[in-house]
Amino acid sequence: MSTPVLLLNCGSSSIKYKVIDADSEAVIASGIIQRIGEESGTLDHKLDGETVHVDRGFPNHARALNYLVRVFNAHGPDLDTIRAVGHRTVHGGEAFRSTVVIDDAVLEKLKELSPLAPLHNPPGIAGIEAAREALPDVPHVAIFDTAFFATLPPEAYTYAVPTDLAKAHGIRKYGFHGTSHSFVSKKAAEFLGRDYGDLKQIVCHLGNGASISAIENGVAVETSMGLTPLAGLVMGTRSGDVDPGLHAFLGRELGMDLQEVDNLLNKKSGMLGLAGVTDFRDLNELIEEGDQAAALALDVYCHRLISFIGAYIAVLGGVDVISFTAGVGENDALVRAKVIGRLAGIGAILDEQANQARARDARVISTPESPITVLVVPTNEELAMARETKAAIS
Repeated sequence: MSTPVLLLNCGSSSIKYKVIDADSEAVIASGIIQRIGEESGTLDHKLDGETVHVDRGFPNHARALNYLVRVFNAHGPDLDTIRAVGHRTVHGGEAFRSTVVIDDAVLEKLKELSPLAPLHNPPGIAGIEAAREALPDVPHVAIFDTAFFATLPPEAYTYAVPTDLAKAHGIRKYGFHGTSHSFVSKKAAEFLGRDYGDLKQIVCHLGNGASISAIENGVAVETSMGLTPLAGLVMGTRSGDVDPGLHAFLGRELGMDLQEVDNLLNKKSGMLGLAGVTDFRDLNELIEEGDQAAALALDVYCHRLISFIGAYIAVLGGVDVISFTAGVGENDALVRAKVIGRLAGIGAILDEQANQARARDARVISTPESPITVLVVPTNEELAMARETKAAIS
């Protein structure tokens, strides 16, 4: 039996995709379309160990997906074999607490939610509309970044703003990267041979976007991102938490309007603002060359993460497992060492040799006597999406 599903992740100027057999969980094809909306773009399509590269302009998501259909028809896989399309959807608001099959009503509701995620939901909606037009005869499924955190208790998701305002406009903490946090926490329990419902876990998703979650007995109880993906940890270009008064300060002192402040904090801050780079390989090179700004940026990044871990241990009343995942979490041994080194006093003891080793699979990087188990668990959001898509259409 075979259930190939096409998985789409539409960003503001890119479309990442994979075709996965949801039964065997094998990857059939994958690729990325980049620089959508610019004069020159690229498409890289991988199938059977070969890569098809295309240089051409893609004025919008609809045209990009229409061209992708042509690439599938010319090079495979056969689109007639696709059983469903799964769409990564950033913000489900309070309306969507689990994966749903998309119909016109769902699509209209997603458009209503766009003000909650103006950078993410509109391109996602454009991708859904274009994909439904290109593949009208199969079900389309929305998998929400926010769904895993629908279990947050009221004391965790409620902001201290006027209640009527919050209710009228859906102002609350939602959390993001839920697909990854769900996958990694379940994989950690499976890897350790432990009951998922009997573990206190902290998951550190450290990529260009970064977030951390506290998961108690299989239920998410706290996370760092909030109403939008800007909150929480220091990220590649996002500031993470700042004093909310900064917006008013920048308006008064520099005459910046809210859109300019939002753009500053989302696209020009974080590691880019502190060190001028977002790739941690570049950051580490700068540090080795004696760049003080880069060294401070890494210290700020780790300090913020350590502070959240400490807070989440308090929320959980202790922790059994801390997992690192995503690009930085999986690959940067220095970040892991700096963070776990500061946690030695509460029972996380790093195995330095294991931490330096590189591997594609889940692995333990704490010592056998460490009361807290520390893991590196590669995330696989596409596989999690494939499983969600299969469950939705079953």
